[in-house]
Amino acid sequence: MSAVEIALTITAALGAGLTAGVYLAFSFLVLPAFLTLPDAAAVAAMQRINVSAVRAPFMTVFFGGAAASVVVIVLQLTSEAPAGPTRILGAVLALAAVVITVVRNVPLNNALVRADASSSGLTVAWQSFDRSWSRANYARAAVSVGAAVALIFSLT
Repeated sequence: MSAVEIALTITAALGAGLTAGVYLAFSFLVLPAFLTLPDAAAVAAMQRINVSAVRAPFMTVFFGGAAASVVVIVLQLTSEAPAGPTRILGAVLALAAVVITVVRNVPLNNALVRADASSSGLTVAWQSFDRSWSRANYARAAVSVGAAVALIFSLT
């Protein structure tokens, strides 16, 4: 295994691990706190978080880890001596978390931005958002943890 392959695998594992930490912290700390807020305040806070998330620090980790995972998969599939299925599995899981985010979480975030600003509209929007978004967040957290673990173990 070359130094480049090791570095890319570590980068993919770090990306998956860091995003898993963000997702888990959100599930364990932020979402429960939102449940103590009035729906309008929870919607406003989530809208602000969604704006803050789309900045260089998180986007670098999110897309950098995904890019490293893509390269890991390509290298493994084209290598004469691949590291084995664990590395590919880890990289695929890391990409699955990105897919969950793009297919489920981002559309829910966008729908929340367009929520009816009336009090009853915000209540309906928040209740629908919270349930669906939380499930998707737990799924991408679990997949990201699995990705990080698989990628780390593939280095042994």
